[in-house]
Amino acid sequence: MAEARLKVLFVCTINRMRSATAHELYRHDARFEVQSAGTAATARQVLTPELLAWADAVVVMEKAHRSAIRKQFPQVYAQKHIVCLYIPDEYDYQQPELVAMLQQRFEDVYRRGLLG
Repeated sequence: MAEARLKVLFVCTINRMRSATAHELYRHDARFEVQSAGTAATARQVLTPELLAWADAVVVMEKAHRSAIRKQFPQVYAQKHIVCLYIPDEYDYQQPELVAMLQQRFEDVYRRGLLG
């Protein structure tokens, strides 16, 4: 029987640059099931309690995203493991520097067992 894949939710502000790039990067990775969302009301995919409930691990790009989850979804926040990659909002979708930073930081978090 195949091992269950870890469900990872990538979160940034508008779900168009950082979390969308991370989603695309890990979409076909056999280790994970991935989704992405944004904390802003204008996000391509707005963060919902259902998405948070689905995730085994929530990966945010900045501390502000963790704070937004704590403020908007306090019950879910208390139950979810949230990891911050500390990636500022200064990259375009699939920008090579963003891809390299996402891979390095996410793989480090995964390798160290910090996804919960």
